[in-house]
Amino acid sequence: MNDMRTTERTMSNEIKISAKNVDVFYGDNHAIKSVNVEIENRAVTAFIGPSGCGKSTFLRCINRMNDTIDVCRVTGDILLEGQDIYANDVDPVQLRARVGMVFQKPNPFPKSIYDNVAYGPKIHGLAKNKAELDEIVEKSLRRAAIWDEVKDRLDQPGTGLSGGQQQRLCIGRAIATAPEVLLMDEPCSALDPIATAQVEELIDELRAHFTVIIVTHSMQQAARVSQKTAFFHLGEMVEYDDTATIFTNPVDSRTESYITGRIG
Repeated sequence: MNDMRTTERTMSNEIKISAKNVDVFYGDNHAIKSVNVEIENRAVTAFIGPSGCGKSTFLRCINRMNDTIDVCRVTGDILLEGQDIYANDVDPVQLRARVGMVFQKPNPFPKSIYDNVAYGPKIHGLAKNKAELDEIVEKSLRRAAIWDEVKDRLDQPGTGLSGGQQQRLCIGRAIATAPEVLLMDEPCSALDPIATAQVEELIDELRAHFTVIIVTHSMQQAARVSQKTAFFHLGEMVEYDDTATIFTNPVDSRTESYITGRIG
């Protein structure tokens, strides 16, 4: 039994993503300045900081979403399990199957609940037949903690769900391609307190299967859901440590000022 616990602990402490000297430019604007960080496997890492500090910009580097912005230039290295995700032979579409993303505002496709979740597995060829696709859809919706609420209306539009249900559907859609990493960009900011609590509970369950990185404007949320926290300020990653340390004993005075509400 002890051996099993040791193995689980070792797995969770493996480095999943490593960023080295990452800079991001939007034209002449230097948005991210020399970020270095190692993200642990199967843990929740929170990015916190004032609005416009670069946390979402850096998050979008991890699945190359910034590629879609013409004036954006990324330098430095981001490694996913040792592989440079910006290497010429890396297909961004395939990368995004490995690194799923959930956005600030729930954005279900104008399709049925079933087709929302089945879309990714279909285009990536993850199911040989309808039975396998059915299994992926059910498993994904179960992991997203929404199966029991939608199992009898899978043919109805995803846009007909409540805001909290839509966000959990979008989480189900993101994990349907069996990603290794799940990026969440302020996933609760458009939700009411009850839906927020449901999504937070879900995030805690998801770390058993995925490496989760969440951008949040809520320090309380970061404290509740994450094991590691990075504080961003003016494009710099000021400090990165265990969440408890960041909130109770930060090293940098800027972190302390933000935590105590003096800046932000």
